[in-house]
Amino acid sequence: MSPRVFALLPFLASPLLAAELPTLRLRPQTIDPAIQIGYGLAIADVDGDGRPDILLADAKQIVWYRAPKWEKFVMAENLTPKDNVCIAARDLDGDSKAEVAVGAEWNPGDTTGSGAIFLLEAPADRTQRWTPRRLPHEPTTHRMHWLRGPDRTFMLAVLPLHGRGNKNGAGAGVELHGYAWPWTAASHPTPLMAAQPPLHLTHNFDVVPGSTATSGETLLLATKEGVFSIDAPANRSSPQPVTAINSGEVRRGALPGGGRYLATIEPMHGHELAVYRAPASQASSGHDLTTSRTLLDGKLIQGHGLATGDLLGVGSDQIVVGWRGAKAGDRVGLKLYAATDAAGETWTMHALIDDNQMACEDLKIADLDGDGRPDIIAAGRATKNVIIYWNETPKR
Repeated sequence: MSPRVFALLPFLASPLLAAELPTLRLRPQTIDPAIQIGYGLAIADVDGDGRPDILLADAKQIVWYRAPKWEKFVMAENLTPKDNVCIAARDLDGDSKAEVAVGAEWNPGDTTGSGAIFLLEAPADRTQRWTPRRLPHEPTTHRMHWLRGPDRTFMLAVLPLHGRGNKNGAGAGVELHGYAWPWTAASHPTPLMAAQPPLHLTHNFDVVPGSTATSGETLLLATKEGVFSIDAPANRSSPQPVTAINSGEVRRGALPGGGRYLATIEPMHGHELAVYRAPASQASSGHDLTTSRTLLDGKLIQGHGLATGDLLGVGSDQIVVGWRGAKAGDRVGLKLYAATDAAGETWTMHALIDDNQMACEDLKIADLDGDGRPDIIAAGRATKNVIIYWNETPKR
């Protein structure tokens, strides 16, 4: 594994351990009680007023909720016969207004003809409908992120769930493609990942910031074969193994003593939340973290949301995990886990954030009100809701 994956997290000089962890105080606010599925969330300033807004890829609509009152505006509707599935939003040109891309035509059982990718072109009044611009795509389009490349330009990185023609999670490896921004009539998608090793069931991926505000970013991929990293992806970059256990979600975080970790949900749609501690040494290229695995929870029912952030204000990152249930009657919700020692060898389930009101399909952590305390935003599948969990934990 390349050292860049973990070298980018801050060193924490004053660890705060279990006995000192403050009580998490959250205030839930439902901003939409009637979505269809809530496949994907994004947080970005849509209208340039300096406040982060919430964007949602719902089954048939792409919508945004305007801060601070969370009015709902439809950006696009019925883009394809089948459902929308993902969304990416980020200010790419420095005008303080987000560029937006979405994925649609979701049909994971069709590994040859499904999928769609659209850039949404903004009108002068961003509360009105946006114009979709269709791009080439691989089948089973599933997740996307705006990514800063090694040449400091932006691209849209799009990850399918399956390789073309796959059956039962086997066959050709997944093709991770980058779409140049701005996109022109002469543009073509660029393969960002080498065909070897072939990766399958690439359910989700995370973007790790570069070492400076303008340098290239790194990707972490959760796959059937484990977690892989791709440093500053370029044409046919080679994915490096990080773990060897089937994973569906992955996020990185910082420990109280200054170490780094990965959090995963295993396997895809799985029941286990795990942490992998990274070595303190920066000379860790190719290092497999599988032997540093710590199981935090083995009773999730379709784990499907994962995020890391310092909700407690202690200078290190906690883990928020969500699960959506598999059948009627399954309890669903969100939990927060925190390290109880400096090295992250022991953890505690520090807070039950939501008890059966959020069948989590996706979640994000972001400071929505600018008070210096990150909040939680979640979208529920069976519960059909979008909830902000306002962080009111007293500051230390």
